[in-house]
This record gives sequence, structure tokens and C-alpha cells, in this order.
Amino acid sequence: MPDYLDDLRLAHVLADAADAATTARFKALDLKVETKPDMTPVSEADKAAEEIIRGQLQRARPRDAILGEEYGVEGTGPRRWVVDPIDGTKNYVRGVPVWATLIALMEAGEGGYQPVVGVVSAPALGRRWWAAKGHGAYSGRSLSSATRLHVSRVADLADASFAYSSLSGWEEQGRLDGFLDLTRRVWRTRAYGDFWPYMMVAEGAVDLCAEPELSLWDMAATAIVVTEAGGTFTGLDGRPGPHSGNAAASNGLLHDALLDHLHPRG
Repeated sequence: MPDYLDDLRLAHVLADAADAATTARFKALDLKVETKPDMTPVSEADKAAEEIIRGQLQRARPRDAILGEEYGVEGTGPRRWVVDPIDGTKNYVRGVPVWATLIALMEAGEGGYQPVVGVVSAPALGRRWWAAKGHGAYSGRSLSSATRLHVSRVADLADASFAYSSLSGWEEQGRLDGFLDLTRRVWRTRAYGDFWPYMMVAEGAVDLCAEPELSLWDMAATAIVVTEAGGTFTGLDGRPGPHSGNAAASNGLLHDALLDHLHPRG
């Protein structure tokens, strides 16, 4: 089995370059922000970070395909880099420090492309998380200065901490009743949002989290960090991996209970 460590090292280099670009424009008074056709914001920093990552990948991995939130897909083949230059753009443009660059490598296999490397870099928080298939998940300042991550062992919803992003998406999809029932069953709820709750699941600080509507670039990197930390990452339909257009992540022990509440009821 490939060890993917060279790809992981490259992903860190890409994240370093993206961090330099995004932090330079964070809280800039002249930051340019546009509205995309789906009515979500995109800043000049989103575009610049993705351009930097694409340029370095084209030089370092010219045979690999690239899928990015801002510029779509380029290339074909069994290996595809998936990039979200700023996950949490709404936070970024308002000066909230909870945003990150997400970089994943996916490889073609049974059931389609699956993530084999993931880096989640949140420079405004001073945090970075990463994983490579078969090598575990870690957090730290660098590959040589890191702590291995492990999910929690909480096995009862009554003792669990549940994280989410917002209420509106659950209501729009007709899942709000199940969502609210889950919030009543758990010990604690917090709306951290975006990439962060998935990283806290991997760290064991949060026990379960979910979002009703996501894109592949929102999930590819976070999925492998959660699973390599010993957790479970699926769609709300229970399909493993980041392919369902939504996400449910947990320490594994609570996953069936999480899906029971959030899956559409017949």
C-alpha cells in the first residue's frame, strides 16, 4: 500500500503558501468580496489562495487532477487534489478567526474516489490538523512537532457533546424535528460551524457533529482526519466518506444514534 507521506509533506507546503496569502489579507479594510451565483461570498483571498495551490500542484504533481471550489476541475486520472481555499469565508470577511484552508488528495478505488491525505490549516487560530491513510491523524505546528489524535470513548448520548453549524439548513430539508430531538438527548450543543467541529471530533473534544448540505471540497480533508483518528464519517444516509452532499461525523460509538435522529423519516 502506498504510504502517501510525500503527498502529505507536499500538502503541508501547499498549506504554508495558502496561509501566507490568506493571513496577509485577513481583516484588510480594502478586501474585495463578491457574491457567487449560489449567493455565497467569495473574496479575493479565496481566489488567490486557490491559484497559489493550483500553481504549485501543476509544478509538483503535473499528472494529478485538481478540483477547487473557485475554479472547478482540471485534469483527469486516478489521483485528484480537492481544495477549499477558505472554508468559512463568511467568517473570514467579517474578521472572525474560524476559517481554514482544506487540502485533500483523493484516489480512485472501490466506490469511487476516496481521500488518502488531508490537511486542515487554520492560521488565525494557530492550529493545523492532518492525516494520511494508514498513518493516523495529528495536530501541531509541523510534521515533526505534532500530537496524535484520538476520538472520544463517550458511548451514551446523554453524555455527548454535539456540534453543528446552523438551524436553517435542517429546517429547509425537513429534518428539523429530528435535529431538535437530538439536541434534547445530548449533554451539550454548540454551533461552532464549518471545519472546526470535525477537527474537535477527531481530537475527542466533541463527540458528534453533522451538516445537512455540503460540497466535496468541504468534506474531503476533514473526512480522513476524522477516520484516521478512529472516528466515523458518513453522509446522513450512512454512506461512508464525503460523497453524500452532507455529513455526519462521530466517535463511532454514537454514529447509529446520530443517523437515527437525522436521517429523513418515512
